[in-house]
Amino acid sequence: METPPGAGSLPRPVHAGYALGSLATGAFGTVPGLLLLPYLTDTLGVAAGLAALLVLLPKAWDVLVNPVAGRISDRTRSRWGARRPYLLSGGLALAVLFASIFAAPFGNGPAAAAYVAFAFLATATAFAFFQVPYVAMPAELTDDYAERTRLMTWRIAVLALAILVSGAVAPLVVTAGGGGVAGHRWMGLFVAALIALGALGAFFGTRSAPIGTVGGSEPTLRAQLAVAAANRPFRALLICFVVQSAGVATILAGVSYFAGQILRDDESGPTLLFVCFVGPALLVMPIWTRVGARLGKRTALVVASLILAAGALALVAAPVLPPAAVYLVVAVIGVGYAGQQVFALAMLPDCVAYDTARTGRRQAGVFTGLWTAGETFGLALGPGIYGLVLQLSGYVSSDTGAAAAQSDSARLGVLLGFTVLPALLVAPPILLLRRYTLTPAVLAAAATHDRSVDQEIAVGDRHEKGTTTP
Repeated sequence: METPPGAGSLPRPVHAGYALGSLATGAFGTVPGLLLLPYLTDTLGVAAGLAALLVLLPKAWDVLVNPVAGRISDRTRSRWGARRPYLLSGGLALAVLFASIFAAPFGNGPAAAAYVAFAFLATATAFAFFQVPYVAMPAELTDDYAERTRLMTWRIAVLALAILVSGAVAPLVVTAGGGGVAGHRWMGLFVAALIALGALGAFFGTRSAPIGTVGGSEPTLRAQLAVAAANRPFRALLICFVVQSAGVATILAGVSYFAGQILRDDESGPTLLFVCFVGPALLVMPIWTRVGARLGKRTALVVASLILAAGALALVAAPVLPPAAVYLVVAVIGVGYAGQQVFALAMLPDCVAYDTARTGRRQAGVFTGLWTAGETFGLALGPGIYGLVLQLSGYVSSDTGAAAAQSDSARLGVLLGFTVLPALLVAPPILLLRRYTLTPAVLAAAATHDRSVDQEIAVGDRHEKGTTTP
């Protein structure tokens, strides 16, 4: 029997158990963005432009499949609730399929590239059926505004750890496995094990959590999407996060290229960059929590985004800076990234709670389906744009497992794609957050069905459209 979400604090084991799922989401969100593009261009010999499409298109598929996964999850009824069955089945399928991406049964050439695209498509589908229910859970675990931030803080801390482990260790596994195709096969198995650990940890770790009530949703997917589109704060937050995710993804996609072509350190450079990028996040997360409590989630998100963008712009000077200074700037970027992630993800359940209070329907799967579709598309768009920048700048591909010698223009493309491009994708979208109006007072009023809140939102929408007719 489903129970209503708790009104107060959740047990500490539930915090930890739920957060373990970020081992799976962090590994899948990081490693393909980090290694798949270089794997295609420098191991399978695929041209940079084609490689960019092969990375982008399978994840773009998630724009269609994620809302479907959300709707299916909303309608699931089981003794484990609506979400937990997918943590197990979707998570284990994700692990197996991830290993298949780097299996390379056809060696190099066009057949190998086609195989990677197909395997990546299947893996992205499995990820949708894990990620959408997983992200939907916080809005159903607790009704407390501050508790959702604490839950996200745990999750982002583990996410940072997952990014650190998968992003820093995966390149080392490739090297230890002999590099090339063989090394990538071992890396695929390593990351698959990490994903399986996260899925099992989240499934068993949340067994004592409130199941939460999944109320009746709209009868059709089109109607559900219309409901989500009518949620003005959600629209603003979603668009901002999708564009920013593309910016973060360009950084991930450029790590190996930046380390090799700018820092001239193919061996330890990628790992050091990742340690500097993610390591600070583990230290500053408590600070960001206090900043959010003092300034509010929206203002804290703006501050974090500006820190991230400013750090990326500062890296333009990397060719003339000593390596220690470069790594220090990357650490500053990591501080901004930690805050950008935690506050955006903490604001999403507030959008779901606001919609539930207004409509009387608890359909978190629809909102998180759109959210993960947008996030996944943004994370795929980043490497796609970066690959296009490489193609336009004249980057030369290789099938030897090592990067070919590059021209000055190609090296400039590597640098600008890693610095200016992410800054331009992270900073401007914060202007959209002017439309995000959910504060604790607004949420409390919505929960008591105070119609003045709806009128306030409606007036804001009419002003945007250039009309003030009541």
